[in-house]
Amino acid sequence: MRTLPLLLSLAILPGMAGAQQNPSPERERSKGVVKRGDHVMGFSHEATTHHYRLLSDGGEMDVTANDPKDKASIDQIRTHLGHIAQMFAVGNFKAPMLIHDTNPPGTATMTRLKEQIRYEFSETDRGARIRLVTSSPEITDAVHAFLLFQIVDHRTQDVPTIADGLTQK
Repeated sequence: MRTLPLLLSLAILPGMAGAQQNPSPERERSKGVVKRGDHVMGFSHEATTHHYRLLSDGGEMDVTANDPKDKASIDQIRTHLGHIAQMFAVGNFKAPMLIHDTNPPGTATMTRLKEQIRYEFSETDRGARIRLVTSSPEITDAVHAFLLFQIVDHRTQDVPTIADGLTQK
């Protein structure tokens, strides 16, 4: 079961290359994610960069303003991710549903076992970060599935490898 997220990424990522070459339903879906995301998150995808990292003890969501002087985006990122950390901690994954127009994989398990996940919010120089930390292999798999979905749907081009959770800050 531990390899499921990586197998999922291997199945999904080749399709991303084809979607970038030809206009397709995937490209239209991506436009919808951007439009809905800008509305729900309160900041522009164009003015910010999203990163999702898979870690051995969970994962990380990191959003930064592209321009270090863009105080409005930095403030909105911090507000949004602070709110998301609070929502996720009580098992509320409505925001991802509104952005992606589907329930991201992993959220059912993350909701059911919410007491076993710690959401650590922190501000960064140009935005904010949420660390998702757990000691449960089942939840780690769910977090990885959720983050892999984010990587694909937000087209971040993040590498779907699992890093040591202790090395990330």
